Amino acid sequence: MISERHITNTGKCLIIITATFLFLFITSLRVYAQENPPRPPLIAKTFDLAFGAFYHGAAGGTVSVDENDSRSSSGDIVLLGLGYPVSAARFNINSNPGTLINILSIPDFTLSWNSYTMLVEIENSNPSLPFVNNNDYSIPTELSFGARLHVGNSLSNPPGSYSGSFEVTLVIE
Repeated sequence: MISERHITNTGKCLIIITATFLFLFITSLRVYAQENPPRPPLIAKTFDLAFGAFYHGAAGGTVSVDENDSRSSSGDIVLLGLGYPVSAARFNINSNPGTLINILSIPDFTLSWNSYTMLVEIENSNPSLPFVNNNDYSIPTELSFGARLHVGNSLSNPPGSYSGSFEVTLVIE
């Protein structure tokens, strides 16, 4: 019976020593009340919105470029190749992981050449807005916008190199 008591007391001592060691180890770890402050988001344009070359007749119509660079037309617009670029507007956004990203609504804007103008409407985006950034701050998230160009008849919108601009304002939550 003496040997059984000795093992029991040894087991209790071992438990007390292990618990004391774990307590000292856990209390020596550094604990932070909050993470480092977030870095402000950055946005940079990577590609301009471009509708490419097209021909239009007496009625006019629309030329659309979707967020994946596919182009289509309506009315009497004929899409031409001719090597002119076709591209959705593309931006790189750097933000902290878990950031909810949205944009303010982009109003319609005009493209102009000499005294002639055409109306542009921003359409769908990729990714769809709003979205949560899952990338690390150092890895940009690409955001692209498609658009629709309203083209008048050949008298109100003669061939030319039309240009314009629009602003994208990020809303970060």
